[in-house]
Amino acid sequence: MKKILVIGGSKGIGNAIIKSLVDENLVINISRSAPLLSHTNLTHFSCDILSDDLPEIEAIDSLIYCPGSINLKPISRLKLEDFRNDFEINVIGAVKAIQYYLPLLKNGIKPSILLFSTVAAKLGMPFHASVAAAKSAVEGLTKSLGAELAPLIRVNAIAPTVTDTELASKLLRNERMIENITERHPLKKYLDPKEVADLAAFLISEKASSISGQIFELDCGIVSFKI
Repeated sequence: MKKILVIGGSKGIGNAIIKSLVDENLVINISRSAPLLSHTNLTHFSCDILSDDLPEIEAIDSLIYCPGSINLKPISRLKLEDFRNDFEINVIGAVKAIQYYLPLLKNGIKPSILLFSTVAAKLGMPFHASVAAAKSAVEGLTKSLGAELAPLIRVNAIAPTVTDTELASKLLRNERMIENITERHPLKKYLDPKEVADLAAFLISEKASSISGQIFELDCGIVSFKI
């Protein structure tokens, strides 16, 4: 069984990833609250990634960093603290985890790292300045680390569009907003967390052994198409 460390697996995409992996892998979750899931293959550590010391773990083969933010405001209403907070949770938390667990990854079996960006890093979208800036840094980190850690550790990122999670609930809070989000996407849909989890499971698997330094736009066509 592979040993997979998921950071931020209590909710949303992270939780969907745990559910997709836990039957066939040993999964370790680090988050402030425990996932609402009980499984013999799941171990949980309660920890704030930004302020707490990270737990000691014996071995890992893959690290998946899920924490993120959706802080949407006009630039005139964004404070410098907003930019700092978004950068901390999206970038600094990932760097902290990677640096701490890198020695274990180097000893892992076909090890990999998976990070998360957003379609807003590629597609200019109003009110996304802070989160797009932070996630663009994640994409740069993905490519730089992919080069630095090759050929031993693969590093990739997924850039999802709107996904039906608690984090995105304000964007999907009524039927009118759901209809608008759906119509904006050329494929006339938005994402279910399981779709993201399925891609995550593929990218850390041996089937993706030739893929590193890549950003995967899971975008329902919104970045790629103009229809």
